[in-house]
Amino acid sequence: MDRLKGQAYHRGAQLTGAANAGYKTETSRPGLRHESAQPRELIYGIDNREDTQQLAGKGSVTIVSANLALERIPFEDDFLDSISAFDFLEHSPRQLYIGGDTGLSYPFIDLMNEIWRVLKPGGKFLAITPAFPSSAAFADPTHVNAITATTHEYFCGSSPAGRAYGFVGAFRANFAKLSSPSNYHNMPPDAFRSWLRDSTRRLKPGGLQHVVWELEAVK
Repeated sequence: MDRLKGQAYHRGAQLTGAANAGYKTETSRPGLRHESAQPRELIYGIDNREDTQQLAGKGSVTIVSANLALERIPFEDDFLDSISAFDFLEHSPRQLYIGGDTGLSYPFIDLMNEIWRVLKPGGKFLAITPAFPSSAAFADPTHVNAITATTHEYFCGSSPAGRAYGFVGAFRANFAKLSSPSNYHNMPPDAFRSWLRDSTRRLKPGGLQHVVWELEAVK
């Protein structure tokens, strides 16, 4: 039996993983997209609510309860070929004081460690996040993590700056840029249409509001 894979929702955000190489866009329910090359009955979800399965309705998504600000991604090491995070990272706290002997924690760093851990060597992490200085990065009161055009550098290269805060993984940036999210509803993106759409958006008020990463796990 093929092994799957996970999907996490956080106040409308999602983190999706697939155990088949490559991306393929499907829709599990209205307004909720995920990237998977697997049949939908092999999709799992994670949410920090207790009534998780009700979120999936009568569909084929199985959702389990976990709080990714405090807990590990519930998959084994080197399990997934790809993970996508659409409007998700901005909800991950940068710092939490949890008291006791543990004291200060870095949930965003921990999350990036977990994403690297569950990806297979060469696995891809696709993230689309509202980015500074756009107001979209701050307008939602649940946005607690301001991502910039250079945040990925803390997780990429032979000596990523995130080492100072406990990052233990390593990613290679296939691309990390300001771009329109609609370019990535189907993967790989169409190069000409993406260029045309981004060029048009740059001319409009507000310009490009999201940063897009495709990071490759180096192991």
